[in-house]
Amino acid sequence: MAKSGPAPTINDVARIAGVSKKTVSRVINRSPLLKQATREKVEKVIAELGYTPNPQARALALRRNFLLGLLHDNPNAQTVLNFQEGVLDAIHDTEFALVVRPVDRHSPAMLDDIRNFLELQRLYGVLILPPISENDELAALCREMGCGYVRMGSAALDEAEHLVQSNDREMVEAVVNYLVELGHERIGLIEGPAGFRSAFERREGFLAAMKRHGLDMPSEALVQGNYRFNSGVEAAHQLLSENPHVTAIFASNDEMAAGAYHAARERGVDVPTDLSLVGFDDSPIAAHIWPPMTTVGWPIREMAKAAALKLVAPDTAEAQPSNFPARLVTRNSVAPPAKKI
Repeated sequence: MAKSGPAPTINDVARIAGVSKKTVSRVINRSPLLKQATREKVEKVIAELGYTPNPQARALALRRNFLLGLLHDNPNAQTVLNFQEGVLDAIHDTEFALVVRPVDRHSPAMLDDIRNFLELQRLYGVLILPPISENDELAALCREMGCGYVRMGSAALDEAEHLVQSNDREMVEAVVNYLVELGHERIGLIEGPAGFRSAFERREGFLAAMKRHGLDMPSEALVQGNYRFNSGVEAAHQLLSENPHVTAIFASNDEMAAGAYHAARERGVDVPTDLSLVGFDDSPIAAHIWPPMTTVGWPIREMAKAAALKLVAPDTAEAQPSNFPARLVTRNSVAPPAKKI
């Protein structure tokens, strides 16, 4: 039962529980590092004293609010949504909240705008999505301002404590290997936009695998998109017009692959009898389109959860993985190439 008199403090809790203030803070922040017995002892004292943490006072002491910022300039809305859900998984039932901040990577004022945002919000830390996660000046700005940060990428961009990454290049090589094993030799690529490390890694993985298999890769079989659906439609029309004998297409994300489906349908090309299609992301559209799409499963939600935990539970940062292998998800959009009569 709470006692009358001055409001109990964190020092009172620590003294009565026989632990340090840091341990009490870990209990309050739900750190997974504590032994269950210690957690229960501290929670019992908190309940008996009626101690209530004061987020505003703690924020003033830390000179930070209990806010995480999600910085992005990503045309793929599903990627942003999946990442946001992973962050919310990590901060569920804590005092942390999430602020989503779109930015314009082409603006010469981007870094100044982000600096102003960090100063105004006094963020506890930021999570940075590609392609702006690939900007080393942004990472340096976070360090200069003493703001924790974690970058998401398709390759090693930073130290493990500041990074969650996938193995895009390796997985696209696996896609090409899979298609070649089924008998495909004429394979087209719809690549992502310039300036995205993910687009570069996926393109390089594709070209390396084609070269290793001794397969020709004419320039007209490689068309650039921008990660959006409409660009997939346009790119597939261009690719199929210039390469009518292509039997398979890999698109660098599911949105563009879905656009390629529509282009194929408009041209009377059956998927997968006449044309096999593979995407990347394993977004909901991949499972919902018909026939269901073969794709690479990118564990975005898991990456986001680990990234957030690296910030809100720094004591566990070393326990959080930095590398998140993707996987090939085979569905019905791929078949052996039709035999020519």
